[in-house]
Amino acid sequence: MKIEMQEVGTVAVLSPQGALADEDATQFADALMVHLNHPNPRVAISLQNVPYMDSQGLDVLITAADELMDQGNRLKLVAVGSTCREILELTGLSSRFQFFEDSSSAARSFI
Repeated sequence: MKIEMQEVGTVAVLSPQGALADEDATQFADALMVHLNHPNPRVAISLQNVPYMDSQGLDVLITAADELMDQGNRLKLVAVGSTCREILELTGLSSRFQFFEDSSSAARSFI
C-alpha cells in the first residue's frame, strides 16, 4: 500500500492509497503508529483515496482514536468518501472521530 505523508503546519496528514483491508491495513497501522508515538501527536488521516475498509481497517482507526483519546485529543479524518462514511455510521463508530473536508481545516482544528 502506498501511504503519502504531508506536513500541514505541525500536523502530519497520512493519506493511504487504496482499500484499508487485510495486510494493507496492517501496513498502514505500522506507519500511523510511528506518528502516534511522538510526544503530543498531531495526526490527521485523509481517506480521499480509500474506496472502502474492512474490519481490520476499522480496527486501525479505532486503535488510533483510542490512543489519541487517552491523550485528550480526537482522531481527525479528512475527505471521507461516502462508502467509508457509511461504514463508520452503520457500525456506530462515527462519533469517535472528527470529520473535515480538507487537510487545512483539520490542521487548524489543533489550534
